[in-house]
Amino acid sequence: MSSTSTRLLVGFAAGFLSHVIFQGALGAGLYAAGLIPSLTWSLAPVPPFGVPRTISLGFWAGLWGVAYAWFEPRLTARFGRVLGGSIFGIGPLLGHWFAAQPLRGLGIGGGFNPAMVPIEIAFHVVFGIGLAVILGIGLSFSQPSGAARVAVKQ
Repeated sequence: MSSTSTRLLVGFAAGFLSHVIFQGALGAGLYAAGLIPSLTWSLAPVPPFGVPRTISLGFWAGLWGVAYAWFEPRLTARFGRVLGGSIFGIGPLLGHWFAAQPLRGLGIGGGFNPAMVPIEIAFHVVFGIGLAVILGIGLSFSQPSGAARVAVKQ
């Protein structure tokens, strides 16, 4: 598999896992603190295919992970791994506010509930951080080991 396709595949997995692990952990903490009404993990089916909500959101997070994998070298070079991931995490938030919610008939930003805006920002920044961390780990495992690189060069 080429390095680009490996990078994009690892990016998809990183996005999915960042949603489940990082956003899920933040959501569990916010739920325990009484700041959100329900846990972020949900097996409730969502239309049109009846896929569990967590799987559906994980799929979309995976697609954002592919985009991040594409832009990651430039973001990391300019801002560093964690800050670059945090900055990228704002992209899905803007997509959520200005595309997904209006398409669902909720208006831009879903009306921008003042209590939810900082929570939504936190979810997406944490998603970006998790994406950066998991992609970095995943790409390090996808590289050949030092011994394998030496053997290939000879």
